[in-house]
Amino acid sequence: MEAPQNYDALVGVLHDRLNTLTRSQRLLAERIMSDPEGVAFMTVSELADAVDVNESTVVRFASSLGLDGYPGLTRLCRQRLQEQAQLLRRLSNLESVVDHDRDPLELATSYDQANLARSASRVDRPSWDGAVQALGNARGVHVMGLRKCFAPAFLLGYLLRLVRDEVAVLGQTPGMLTDELRRVAPGDCFAALSIHRYSTDTVRAFSIAKRRGATTVALTDNPASPLAGDADHVFYLDTTGVSVLRSLTAFTSVVQALATEVAAARGAQARSALLVEEELLDEFGVYTGSDIRRQSP
Repeated sequence: MEAPQNYDALVGVLHDRLNTLTRSQRLLAERIMSDPEGVAFMTVSELADAVDVNESTVVRFASSLGLDGYPGLTRLCRQRLQEQAQLLRRLSNLESVVDHDRDPLELATSYDQANLARSASRVDRPSWDGAVQALGNARGVHVMGLRKCFAPAFLLGYLLRLVRDEVAVLGQTPGMLTDELRRVAPGDCFAALSIHRYSTDTVRAFSIAKRRGATTVALTDNPASPLAGDADHVFYLDTTGVSVLRSLTAFTSVVQALATEVAAARGAQARSALLVEEELLDEFGVYTGSDIRRQSP
């Protein structure tokens, strides 16, 4: 096989072979995809210990990918770091720094700046355009994210409903997920959001949507995510946060950007939908001061 020439090509090879790998090989593949920064500077023995396999398994696995042994594998991981080096230097690579003397607000803000910049640098533009088209033009859009990913999933559904019809946020009502999935059909778009530890229901629903012929869009945290294999369009977003807390700032930012581009792409249709929305908000006096004309004297 032709050896991958960069880290993205390496991830592509690993994804293609993931279902045919042995348990030890799969552990190595998942570590390489989820932690290229760590693998870049690990020795063979360190990586073997990290995933609990033999050193010889690591070397054979690297060679089976068409690389010149383990040095070839670490070289691609280091290239990945070099591609982002200028960006990361500007942000002081805060993910590897724990400074207990800094103000918590300042530290959290700095981490989120790094998350946003790194996430933006990983977006594949053709895939982005494809996701915008699917979210804007599909017969129906189904959005799902549970537990910590529920908030950005709900936001995506809410923003899309402002500019188009037939948008549903799944998983809000206990016990109704199977009924909601029954409505997923060919020509629809299914967007799922999940980060480690990945929700079983989200992963299962995403796979079902793919099999039913929907265009699938995944927002997740790394190439080892179980959503990645079933995604037509996938975006890897950084979630590094202060202490044990994981940040979803990058998810919120990307969700808003996607919805904004969908609105722009739909043009007059979006403007018409927003006009109807504003008329209804005014009619029901949803916001303070929005319905002064109907207030009692």
